[in-house]
Amino acid sequence: MKHLFFAIAVLSGTVMPANALSVRDTLSLTEVQVVETGKSDVKLLPLSTTTVSQEEIRNSTESSLLPVLVNKVPGLFVTERGYMGYGVSGGAAGQVNIRGVGQGNKVLFMIDGQPQWAGIFGHSLPDTYVANGVDHVEIVRGPSSLLYGSNAMGGSVNIVTQRPIEDGVFGRARLMWGYHYTQKYGLSLGFKEGKWSGTVSVAYDRSDGNRVNSSFWLSNQFAQLEYTPSSHWKIGANVDMTQSHADNPGTIDEPLSDMWTRIFRGTASLYIKDSYKNSRGGIQAYYNWGRHKIDDGYPTVGGSPRDYLFRSTDYNAGATLYQTVNPWQGNDLSLGLDFKQWGGHSWNEMKSGNNPDKEIIDRHEHEFAAYVMTQQSLWDKLVSVNAGIRWEHGSQYGNEWIPQAGFIISPLHGNSIKFSFGKGFRSPNLRELYLYAAANPGLKPEYLYNYEVEIRQFLWENRLNMGLALFFIEGRDMIQTEIIDGRPHNMNTGAFINKGIELDATYSPDMKWKADMNYSYLHTSTPLLAAPRHKLNCELTWKPGNFSFSAESQSIWGLYTITGPDDKKENYSLLNIRAAYTIQQDFPATLFVKADNITDTRYEINAGFPMPGLTVIGGIEISF
Repeated sequence: MKHLFFAIAVLSGTVMPANALSVRDTLSLTEVQVVETGKSDVKLLPLSTTTVSQEEIRNSTESSLLPVLVNKVPGLFVTERGYMGYGVSGGAAGQVNIRGVGQGNKVLFMIDGQPQWAGIFGHSLPDTYVANGVDHVEIVRGPSSLLYGSNAMGGSVNIVTQRPIEDGVFGRARLMWGYHYTQKYGLSLGFKEGKWSGTVSVAYDRSDGNRVNSSFWLSNQFAQLEYTPSSHWKIGANVDMTQSHADNPGTIDEPLSDMWTRIFRGTASLYIKDSYKNSRGGIQAYYNWGRHKIDDGYPTVGGSPRDYLFRSTDYNAGATLYQTVNPWQGNDLSLGLDFKQWGGHSWNEMKSGNNPDKEIIDRHEHEFAAYVMTQQSLWDKLVSVNAGIRWEHGSQYGNEWIPQAGFIISPLHGNSIKFSFGKGFRSPNLRELYLYAAANPGLKPEYLYNYEVEIRQFLWENRLNMGLALFFIEGRDMIQTEIIDGRPHNMNTGAFINKGIELDATYSPDMKWKADMNYSYLHTSTPLLAAPRHKLNCELTWKPGNFSFSAESQSIWGLYTITGPDDKKENYSLLNIRAAYTIQQDFPATLFVKADNITDTRYEINAGFPMPGLTVIGGIEISF
């Protein structure tokens, strides 16, 4: 085959840090954890995967998950425009790409398997991906469309929330204060009593930002209730709501006044899960909704306020049914049905009220899909073969077939080699189909083919975990704007080739020391924004007694912030340090302080938006 290529994935095996189970896992609520998987156990997929643990999330002291993922996941990068907050309008950040694939919402984010994206523009919702109440995060670095359909073209990120497994009431509270008048507060509670269990978490963040007129606040609430009538069944419901406000000062060269976004997002779901010796699965219905109010502001010099606000509402509703059976020894057969409907309404609301509001769009689309995937172990698990196919029907584009195949070989003790081929796709969103002058209702989905190979080795009683991945991606029918007869027109004409290498390693020689690193190299056929050619992250942790110290570095080379005739690239390195002390009492408390970018490096990720220099934040976390 012309493009045959190899890639490896990293199942970022996390070695348990020192004193991991003392003081309730250093305030990590070991009583709260997840004991079941969703559609598939990511560790069994022949794809590149990473799992970011609760311990890693908590030790980062971050309230947003995205900075943690950038540090822990090779090949993953996120755009940023300042100290806190991402936004969704002009100058917005929070665009996530994996291996250079991500622009236009090509990486699917989920919370407990529920897809999270705004229906009207198809964009991601970065400010809603908060760390509070999260057990772990599962990242697939490659097309996940077989299981999840559209928008998982470049990969998937599943945020898995906490669930109690022991009777009692448990909790954790965190308070933080730092530079730029930053304050962060979080509270998580969990209970289990017989067959009933539940969790509640709330969080509030606010900051003035690292520039004038860049303030931000966010409030998040999450609740979950679960009933276990028997050892084989679980019934539950959850709701997650986020409110945020972000001011945008514009770029350094073109500052803006009165540019802000105010967002409310909510998601709710009902689920039933079953688990038997030779069968497991579930059914889940979900509904995501949002309300957005945006003032696009005006130039500080020579401008005048706009006479309207942009308003929109959107939704993303659906249901999924999935079941995995073991028809014979060594075989897993997974089958599933998915249905989703998404859409939205947007309009310009006149500020004066004297003129009628201007309608922009009120549309929706729906998709229906069925898939089958099988995995067979051979020769006493020496080889595992995986293959599947998905059929998806969209109301706008018709039918799409999504194949995936691969196998895993374990020739030596502690060794595995993965090979895989997969197709990913993304449906055109409402903006591309129906909004603005370039709209084209005849657009077809974008798609890509991904080839990869992984080699992973555990040594020295699993104290050392190393992985190497190679990948080759060919994208076709990318949606881009062409000028036809003097007018812009969205067309399926784009193509690209991305290829590269990813490395990761974790080493823990004893209960006090842990070192980990990840590196990724990306070569693209055309310059891409926010897709660095080289990304290197290293972290060293030392835990003597009740103390904990860590140093973390991130180095970026070849990051395009502007493409075209006047392209601009950034190279930078950051150094962060953290120190903590745990007071072991009836209600253990940890005091901590963290300093980011201690070398005060000047750099940009979004062009014209300088990132903060040295920042310091500290606080206390109490477990009860």
